[in-house]
Amino acid sequence: MKEIRYKNIDRLINPSQIAFIGGGDAEVAINEAKRRGFRGSIWPVNPKRDCIAGYKCFRSVLDLPKGPDAVFLAIPSTQIIRTVNELNHINAGGIVCYSAGFKETGKKGISLERQLVKSLKNMVLVGPNCYGIINYLGNSALWPFAHGGFCPGFGAAIITQSGMLSSDITMNQRSLPLTHMISLGNQASLKNTDFINYLINKKEVRAFGLHIEGIENISDFEAAAKKALEAQKPLVVLKTGKSSIGATLTKSHTGSVAGSQKIYNSFFKKLGIITVDTPSEMIETLKFICISGIPKGRECAAFTCSGGGATMVADIGETLNLKFSKIPKRNIKAISSFLPNIATISNPLDYTTPIWGQPKITKPLFHEVIKSLKPDFSILIQDYPLKGLDETKIYYLNDAIGFSEVINEQKIPGAIISTISENIDRETREQLIARGVAPLQGIGDGLAAIKNVIEWFKNKKNINKKSIFNSKKTIEIRNSNYLNEFEAKKILTSKKLPIPISINSSIVDIIKKSKEIGFPIVLKALHKDLIHKTEHGAVKIDIKNEIQLKVELDNMKSNLDNNFPNLNINNFLIERMEPEPICELVIGIKRDKVFGIIVTIGAGGIFVDLFKDFKIMVAPVTQKEIIDQLMSLKISQMLTGYRGSKVVKINNIVQFINTLLLLMDDTKLKIAEIEINPLFVYENQVKAIDAVIAVGN
Repeated sequence: MKEIRYKNIDRLINPSQIAFIGGGDAEVAINEAKRRGFRGSIWPVNPKRDCIAGYKCFRSVLDLPKGPDAVFLAIPSTQIIRTVNELNHINAGGIVCYSAGFKETGKKGISLERQLVKSLKNMVLVGPNCYGIINYLGNSALWPFAHGGFCPGFGAAIITQSGMLSSDITMNQRSLPLTHMISLGNQASLKNTDFINYLINKKEVRAFGLHIEGIENISDFEAAAKKALEAQKPLVVLKTGKSSIGATLTKSHTGSVAGSQKIYNSFFKKLGIITVDTPSEMIETLKFICISGIPKGRECAAFTCSGGGATMVADIGETLNLKFSKIPKRNIKAISSFLPNIATISNPLDYTTPIWGQPKITKPLFHEVIKSLKPDFSILIQDYPLKGLDETKIYYLNDAIGFSEVINEQKIPGAIISTISENIDRETREQLIARGVAPLQGIGDGLAAIKNVIEWFKNKKNINKKSIFNSKKTIEIRNSNYLNEFEAKKILTSKKLPIPISINSSIVDIIKKSKEIGFPIVLKALHKDLIHKTEHGAVKIDIKNEIQLKVELDNMKSNLDNNFPNLNINNFLIERMEPEPICELVIGIKRDKVFGIIVTIGAGGIFVDLFKDFKIMVAPVTQKEIIDQLMSLKISQMLTGYRGSKVVKINNIVQFINTLLLLMDDTKLKIAEIEINPLFVYENQVKAIDAVIAVGN
């Protein structure tokens, strides 16, 4: 990042003066700056008003005392370029452009946005068509609506592509500690990566929450994500929207299943990024990171004051792969000395109501259990009473305070989780935060948040520090055509990949050629437009003799002539019938404009559409990554000796995939896509039974 650009981002985020240019929207923004506690200079600019929000108006940008550090721009889009030029003239720092009417409106808007970017020169801009920036640490706001937000002096920086989501998060009733809220809009100038790079070294920023609809520059995003990983500041991403990735229709199975969301998730995992499905899961995950810290493992010591609560924690925790180790026998006597006879010593532990709220008993109990288990983290389940029904609240707080003191003494992350999300009031949440305990809301979101953070810690050591994308060979392919199966398999055999014995035959020579292979055989119609041959009756298997072959050939030819009269199919592929495999897989590799090479593996054959058991990887992929993804498939049990069947040599599958990836790097072939379905997997070998390949032209 250029030094002057960095300085202007700093001026924008930490302004001493803000110019508010516009009318009613500018007035709202002034009030929001005051709500935030901004103590710098406020300069309204409006040629038709004498004052706005009690501040005297300047008639023109050129009348301002000096170039302001920050500008909130809320004027018609047609006036933007002239105003930006004037701001440049007086050396303004940065702009929040609330105004809409740019690339989101079509061709004219795209052109106008390009002019806007060009006119900025050394200035920086958030937007256009955005809400702007709230700096909770420095108490400044360039924001067009009423906003909330909680900042205890540290927290998460939220960077979103959705204005409304950013506003909603500021209004959250979950006490998420916030340092910054940034609504990006069109990202014409400043991107999410610019703000990550700027904020990464701010000690108060402990994590980043990103809402992403798409990524414009993959390499820049990768670099920023790795900086965050090195700084031990997790990125928590909520990805929404159907991007244009892979939008061009592909005829292969894997082309359709490798949707943008799954590709993004694979990419995020490769960079050690936490992905979440809902805003509440994102908030709870960030809250746990910022307040409690990061567990180094899955071992949990859990406490409840309810048998049902203990069971619920165990049930949900098990689905999330959290570990609740048994309390060692040598510690049972010491622990039981604190418990009434009705209690059962277990983990999760229901310590029962007779000792509830008695800190002289519960605190040493918590200490004894945690000391005996040596967990990576600990949780206490509590739902606090409604305001007005809070005569028992002191008992809850007694246990909460004892719990917080113990986890701080033991130096492990801890959280108090409510069963129902709204059952921790604001006062209690903020008391817990002050004690270093995350108040997580909703047992499902709370435990999922902890699981997310545990997996982040586990995965980060496996992240490849080398660049994913800069080292790739790029092959430009604008248009592609599918080959017929015989042509596709010729490419496979050029790399010595195993296929069945195959002969390309005209309809006249089929009987003769079949004898050369030997029955039983497989008969397939050959044409580049017959991609899914089975669905069109263009494949017949286990043909045992000449008589059956003639019948099947006549039926196939008649069926194809009726359904595809324009194809005029006269060529067929004859193959030796292969023995039944241990397992059938589908392997798909495609070239993506955004991410490069995408690898899909899954259950193959008839199970492709039935089970939809797929895993997706963004290349480059390691041997370990391929094996891990293979073994995470539901069908993986078939590879490891299911019910006494033979155990497959997984390395044969890995080598097959790696060879296909080498084909994708061949600049002469210009392959756009490969699909092998099915890949027959045997004990000591694999064989490509069907192949679909698309090449650039």
